[in-house]
Amino acid sequence: MTTDRTDVRTGIVGLGNIGQYHAERLVDLGVPLVGGMDVSAEARRRFATRYGVDVYEDHDDLFDAVDAVVVTTPNKFHEEYAVDALERGLHVLLEKPLAHNLESAQRIAHAAADANATCMVGFNNRFSNAVQIVKNQIDRGELGRVTHLEANYVRRRGVPGRGSWFTRRAIAGGGALIDLGVHAIDLALYLLGYPDIQEVSGVTRSEFGPREDYAYLEMWGEDAGPDGFDVDDSSSAFVRCAGDRTISLETAWATNRPANHEFVVRGTDAAARFDLLENDLTIYSASTVGPDHLEDTTIQTRQNDTHTDEQRAFFDAIVTGRDVGESVEHALAVQRIIDAIYRSSEEGVSVQC
Repeated sequence: MTTDRTDVRTGIVGLGNIGQYHAERLVDLGVPLVGGMDVSAEARRRFATRYGVDVYEDHDDLFDAVDAVVVTTPNKFHEEYAVDALERGLHVLLEKPLAHNLESAQRIAHAAADANATCMVGFNNRFSNAVQIVKNQIDRGELGRVTHLEANYVRRRGVPGRGSWFTRRAIAGGGALIDLGVHAIDLALYLLGYPDIQEVSGVTRSEFGPREDYAYLEMWGEDAGPDGFDVDDSSSAFVRCAGDRTISLETAWATNRPANHEFVVRGTDAAARFDLLENDLTIYSASTVGPDHLEDTTIQTRQNDTHTDEQRAFFDAIVTGRDVGESVEHALAVQRIIDAIYRSSEEGVSVQC
């Protein structure tokens, strides 16, 4: 019987930068990291050298040795590994997005619903202390009825690696929208309580990635040039939810404007504004107690490692048997919105969702 997260033998599928990022936090949490799997021999070599664990080319060998897996592969391969793990009864922490397209995401969701195991999707920004404070205030009714949310996840120049899998639609499923927008959409819906989605309108653009003269200061991966760049590098969208609640969305890998990760939550009694990069939080309200006045309240909190807290929640759920909530169902709802934005952009019309 599992009594502590130190009993949960865990492996990582996908040993690139994201996989190593997760591995470091598993070690810090005291979770036994027993192995990793990748199709790349070089990735396996680096991982084995760094963490001193067994590495495999075939995921079957890894799955035979673990109780849980963290899947950090390119989006197209999420289904293959997550579904197989769930069918074996292994617990799965799956990096966002759920999949590279809606059909694959639906198959993962079905497998998770049928599995006798915990499955959680990696929406780490939910675990930000600033986000949790806002969520608590909403739940206590301090903002009144929340009616609109502005969600921005914008980089000025931040294409993750031209020529990598991130910039190839067949593997990633899209560009900035599916990479960054998935975080912004989840946070917006999370703070709104995941209402039913009625209509989506959006435009995606590819204005910088395909250019020979793409100017940048740094890049997460290597720059192989514009050949093969067939995804969006920015998008704008409007989402209408049940009860006339709405979301305006801006996402970009590259655009000519200042970068920001700002969210504004507008309620009938107050609003909250926070930026995930700056870890600042301000509450805006007005009062007629005494002379009419406006109040701007700054809230200070510690900046926490959201991936560590995400992993802690995942393993605590495994140990206690506690439900991780509708994590997969929420991820599927986000995938439906992403699919609708892409369709809306292609067809030039709003899309029912």
